[in-house]
Amino acid sequence: MVPASHLAIALAALLLAATAVHAAEPRLIDGGSGVVREVLDGRTLLLDDGRVVRLAAVGAPAAPTPELFRSGPPFADTAKAALASLVLGRTVHMRVSSPAIDRYGRLVAQVFDQERWIQGELVRMGLARVESTAENRGMIVAMQEIEDVARVARLGIWADGRYEVRAAENADRFLNRFEIVEGKVLAAEQVGGRIYLNFGPDWRNDFTVSVAPTDVRTFVREGIDLLKMAGKRIRVRGWLRSYNGPVIDVTHPEQIQLLAP
Repeated sequence: MVPASHLAIALAALLLAATAVHAAEPRLIDGGSGVVREVLDGRTLLLDDGRVVRLAAVGAPAAPTPELFRSGPPFADTAKAALASLVLGRTVHMRVSSPAIDRYGRLVAQVFDQERWIQGELVRMGLARVESTAENRGMIVAMQEIEDVARVARLGIWADGRYEVRAAENADRFLNRFEIVEGKVLAAEQVGGRIYLNFGPDWRNDFTVSVAPTDVRTFVREGIDLLKMAGKRIRVRGWLRSYNGPVIDVTHPEQIQLLAP
């Protein structure tokens, strides 16, 4: 259950008129509990039984890399300290999707300390942003709503231009990293089963959202018609790569939020 304080924040976020396109939130199941022995970084815990827990669906600031962050750690130490203040030495409870273990052997989970939702707290403070995957979709909408409030208030990472939402027309300046991009969909087309949302008249150079045929079926099952996105303003998040211009591959509905016209 999401604490009442977080529900109040989420309701306030509705004023921002950003709405997820998904139809029904995926179900989470019990992932057990354990005492936190160590906080490894801003999104990873070591439990006293040896399990490593990766906080699902959030990206916390990491140590700097020469390519991306030349002026020092972008909140990495702050995020780690904040997470430690919430959970270190305490018993936490996990809620998981299936499969729950990632390729590194970590338990990927939504984490709770009694009624306190840890991901929600970090996002509320502006020390994590929503980075969902097709395997971990539970509670994403609530996190996005909390994130919207933190962004408008310029809390934590949102006061740093390196994390700001990118305009679709400038997306080519921010390749090969996770980004949040927003703009108006100029055209929606289906080619060979794949759907493309084009944000400019030149599909070879302008920003595009690409949805593979297998992922299109996920949208169809949830009653979402991507071909009706033309003319709508959306916010999309994911790995921004280059292929006939900047593109984000969308694999699940929570990657897209509808914005006010």
